[in-house]
Amino acid sequence: MIWLGLTVVALIGVLFAERYDSAVWARRCKPLASIGFLGWALHHGALQSSYGQAIFAGLVLSWFGDVFLLSKKSSWFLAGLVSFLAAHVAYVVAFMGLGPSWTTLAIAGAALSIAAWAVRRWLRPTLPQKMKRPVDVYILVITAMVATAFAAWRAGASTTLLAGAIAFYLSDLSVARERFVSTGFVNRLWGLPMYYLAQLLLGSTC
Repeated sequence: MIWLGLTVVALIGVLFAERYDSAVWARRCKPLASIGFLGWALHHGALQSSYGQAIFAGLVLSWFGDVFLLSKKSSWFLAGLVSFLAAHVAYVVAFMGLGPSWTTLAIAGAALSIAAWAVRRWLRPTLPQKMKRPVDVYILVITAMVATAFAAWRAGASTTLLAGAIAFYLSDLSVARERFVSTGFVNRLWGLPMYYLAQLLLGSTC
């Protein structure tokens, strides 16, 4: 339970840092919170199966993404975007290894494409030109991640897996809103707990 406690305590520190705009505390607490979900996954046997290894790879890539996003510079934000995109690809690989039905996957993908279109339409007017294509690719990949999670769940995977995927999707909406639509602490207040909940849920399925 030490890893769970580390994430929770460090997350409180991250929220404090965000509320009072303390870069120093953010640099200290955010990596620690993310180390917590790495330890949590290892505690659940992440390295003992190909599924767990893929999930752990996604968590490690997410850790790098968290560190990159500590900077407000566009170049570092793009690096973070790429890291999280790769993390979602790792999760897709993990979920596909559980043997989901291609029919279910196609239906889920078609249904989620409506949400993807809505998110794209929401973000498009405020996206810088150089970010439009990377964000489009990211929306495509995270949609695929949730679709494969749903298909894996229908094939017998745990509800925890699906809940983790959905929570990650929702947390990314808070990041997008903060970066491109409307800045404010409220985005981090719900987005950061949702993000760490997602990673802990996925880590616990290893």
